[in-house]
Amino acid sequence: MLALFDLDNTLIDRLEGLEDWARAFACSRRLPREAESVICDRLRERAYPADFVYLRETLGLSDNLGDLWHEYVDGIAGSVRCWPKVRDILEELRGTGWTLGIATNGPGDIQRAKLAATGLTSLFDGICVSEEVGARKPARVHFEVAAALCGTRLSAGGWMVGDNPETDMEGGRAAGLRTAWVANGREWTDGLREPDVVVRGVAEAIEAMRAAAA
Repeated sequence: MLALFDLDNTLIDRLEGLEDWARAFACSRRLPREAESVICDRLRERAYPADFVYLRETLGLSDNLGDLWHEYVDGIAGSVRCWPKVRDILEELRGTGWTLGIATNGPGDIQRAKLAATGLTSLFDGICVSEEVGARKPARVHFEVAAALCGTRLSAGGWMVGDNPETDMEGGRAAGLRTAWVANGREWTDGLREPDVVVRGVAEAIEAMRAAAA
C-alpha cells in the first residue's frame, strides 16, 4: 500500500524552525526586532530565492542574493525538527510492507536539505518535489509522479497525509487517494469536503491507515 506524505508541518515543524532561523538571522545582522516578523511573514507559507529580493530590499541588506538563499537553505535545514517519534513510526510502517513517498511543494535544494538534516531521506521509496518535477500540488500529475517515483501507480490506491486542506487533501482526493489531515490544532476548513480522517499528528494518521488496511 502506498502512503504519500507532505513534508512541512506534517513530518517536520517548519514554522518553529523558521522562527528560530529568523531570530538568529536578525541577530547576526543586528537588525531590529521587527525584522523577525517581516521575515516570518514573507516565508511562512513557502520560500523561494525570489523572496530574498524582497527581504534584501525591505531589510536594507547588501548581501548577494545567492548567498542569502544558501544561508537560508543551510540555516533552516539545521533549525527544523521532526515531530516526536516520526522516524520510528515511519520505519515501523515501512517494515510492515508499506511503500512510502514524499509529495511536497517547494524548491528541490531546500526540501532535500531538510529531509537529509532530519534523517528522513532513507525512509522513503520516492521523493517528489514540485520544482524538480515541474508540477505543484494539488495538480494530479504531481501525485502521479510521486507514485511513479515510488515504483507504483495511483490506480493501486493509497493515502495522502498532509496539513494543507487544498493542496494535500483536495489534491490527494482528486488523485484517487484516501486522505489524512494533520490538523496541528486547527479546525477543518469550511466549504471543503472533509478528509477521510482528521488527526493531531502523523502517528495518529498511520494508526488510522493501518486500521483501514487490516
